[in-house]
Amino acid sequence: MESSSSTMHIAMYPWFAFGHITPFLHLSNKLAQRGHRVSFLIPPKTESRIRHLNLFPDLITFYPITFPLVDGLPSGAETTNDVPFSLISHIMTAMDNTQAEIQLLLRDLKPDFVLFDFAYWIPKLARPLGIISLHYSIVSLAATAYNAAPSSHLHSLNGRQVSEADVMKPPPGYPDSPIYLHLHEARDHLMMTAPKLGGVPLFDRMFMSLSECEAISVKTCREIDGLFVDYLKEEFGKPLLLTGPLIPELPTSPLEQKWVHFLGRFKPGSVIYCCFGSEVILTKGQFQELVLGLELSGFAFLAALRTPVGAESIDEALPDGFPERVGGRGVVHGGWIQQLQILKHPSIGCIVTHCGWGTLLEALIMSKGQLVLIPNRGDQIHNARLMGNTFKVGVEVEKGEEDGLFTRESVCKAIKTVMEEDTEVGKAVRANCAKLRELISREEFNSSYIDGFIHELRTLLK
Repeated sequence: MESSSSTMHIAMYPWFAFGHITPFLHLSNKLAQRGHRVSFLIPPKTESRIRHLNLFPDLITFYPITFPLVDGLPSGAETTNDVPFSLISHIMTAMDNTQAEIQLLLRDLKPDFVLFDFAYWIPKLARPLGIISLHYSIVSLAATAYNAAPSSHLHSLNGRQVSEADVMKPPPGYPDSPIYLHLHEARDHLMMTAPKLGGVPLFDRMFMSLSECEAISVKTCREIDGLFVDYLKEEFGKPLLLTGPLIPELPTSPLEQKWVHFLGRFKPGSVIYCCFGSEVILTKGQFQELVLGLELSGFAFLAALRTPVGAESIDEALPDGFPERVGGRGVVHGGWIQQLQILKHPSIGCIVTHCGWGTLLEALIMSKGQLVLIPNRGDQIHNARLMGNTFKVGVEVEKGEEDGLFTRESVCKAIKTVMEEDTEVGKAVRANCAKLRELISREEFNSSYIDGFIHELRTLLK
């Protein structure tokens, strides 16, 4: 393990989304575990919601910032979890309006480093103060390389009009890999490149963050993203530091008794866990197709999903007669759930996921289940192709090329492919999954990446 008498002080300013805040805090815990001090800048109400994840409160200090008022943003909203997708640009505007306060905090705190992701203006604040800025990406490098490298079609700073055909194929020089976009995904990507309320489009924001920072850091490992590590280093011409998969410690709190009772009724490797993260909200139609696909598979299942658009509650959104038909073998849960403990449970044999980078890595490391991939948007698409096409550790659910919709039959087909032992694809997925899981789940593997990351931070200080 890395050790030194000299400690460092690192400031963290993640994008206002739990899928970003949480991995920043996981990295903070790993740094604090090795004696380093962390100042975590965060909206005030959000701080109270993640305080329990701070494992080293003597070394990790939260600094609540004033959340700016933005026209059209509901009162009390601070993160993307608090608003529909259509209002995420308002959250971006709010973050951009914190520049003056962040500048004062950095001046007072005087950290050695500041890690950020979507706040592209951080480097210009940090540089005059002698603070080294690092863009910290919590998504796969396959997605970053596709969307925000200098050669990418998707940021508007290259001065050319982008077409659907452009988006469907990788940018020039992109590593040779079976990663591509379908037509419906290309259309969605183009929407994300458009200006929002006079603000900076997402992929422009990413490109500027990567271009202006002193170094790039990424939540990944060479064993998964090696081709893209070399590509991004060459594209941006600056140091690229890897933290490894960065899976948190399994919480000490026991699994809730209701889940112990439910999962304990089924044999090992026989239950489907379906999880779509804290951000993905399906339409009512797609929600129903998903749960009907789980029912159609015939396996026991536990689904953790947000209430869909067009419904007031999970119970209201369920198809007619669904609770009675699935009886005691299926549960659809709409609240917070102990995901790491559930993934670790021996009954879990399949994970149906939206392909968020954090969830994919957690599923690979914490569980022995197989992966069924249903990407929703953004980097989730690249993650699905990386895992499904490159590493072949999961099966992607088929969708309509034009409308991007999946059906109960396509969900059921993918589940049965990975769960039934006599399918050739299923055998290959299980073997590939076990091989990758064995590699990246070793404690010494993850520790060596964190120690290497700290060593490279020290090198930047010289």
